[in-house]
Amino acid sequence: MAFNEEVKQHLQDMKSEAKVFLDANIDYYSLLGFKIVSKATGFILKIFAISLLAALSLLFLSFAAAFALGKVLDNNTYGFLIIGGFYIILAIIIYNMRRIIIDIPVLKKFSKIFFD
Repeated sequence: MAFNEEVKQHLQDMKSEAKVFLDANIDYYSLLGFKIVSKATGFILKIFAISLLAALSLLFLSFAAAFALGKVLDNNTYGFLIIGGFYIILAIIIYNMRRIIIDIPVLKKFSKIFFD
């Protein structure tokens, strides 16, 4: 009988230690997930804020350049057409090089966030 009691005690100890271990793992992975989500969200918000400010700056600079070209050409319409054409050409170049310019750097940054 003492052997059965001893086995029961060991099983109960193992059960309680397994529960403690599982609870510790759940806490660890919850904190790890929170860290990853926090870093990724911060990165996305920084990119959004910088992009917004850059877009606003580019908008005002584009208007200034279009009006300046319009003044040189004595027609504001031509100034705006030249600036618009420049942006279309730039968009085509960026679209064709999107893997090098956008995809690979973003993938590297998110890989660093998730795997470090």
